[in-house]
Amino acid sequence: MESTLIIYSSTDGQTKNICSRIGEFLSNDIPAKIVSLSDATKDDIEKYDRVIIGASIRYGKHRKELFEFIEINLDELTKKNNAFFSVNVVARKPEKNTPETNPYMQKFLLKTAWVPQKLAVFAGKIDYPKYNFFDKQMIRFIMWVTKGPTNIKNTYEFTDWNKVDSFAKELIS
Repeated sequence: MESTLIIYSSTDGQTKNICSRIGEFLSNDIPAKIVSLSDATKDDIEKYDRVIIGASIRYGKHRKELFEFIEINLDELTKKNNAFFSVNVVARKPEKNTPETNPYMQKFLLKTAWVPQKLAVFAGKIDYPKYNFFDKQMIRFIMWVTKGPTNIKNTYEFTDWNKVDSFAKELIS
């Protein structure tokens, strides 16, 4: 029975929610631990048979800490069964919701030496009421430019939970 470490880098919590869903799915068959990127250590990675990393996008970028973590732990990550997924609102568009077509996944793969064994892209969530003034206006502008939702009184969840479940199934097959 393979144990799984799930590491998340989440700005507003949706990536953590997706990791929790994957963890719940896996825990039926496999011991799984979920930990934030800032709390994950090399010792954590060494203890588990599989490592999954999920990371969100904010203003077109994954956090620099993600790349630093991967660089520091590249050898250990490469030894394990592994997977990576990116969470971004661009993935709400059908033509940009696969690892091959998502621009942020493609940037990620070019920027890191890590070659994850399994990849996925999930659409995220826009929660205007939770954002500070600056983020609310910036995200609203980005949504206006990309023909997304701009009503700042609403929350918009684009995550396809069936797709998340399918990804989790792939991990254990």
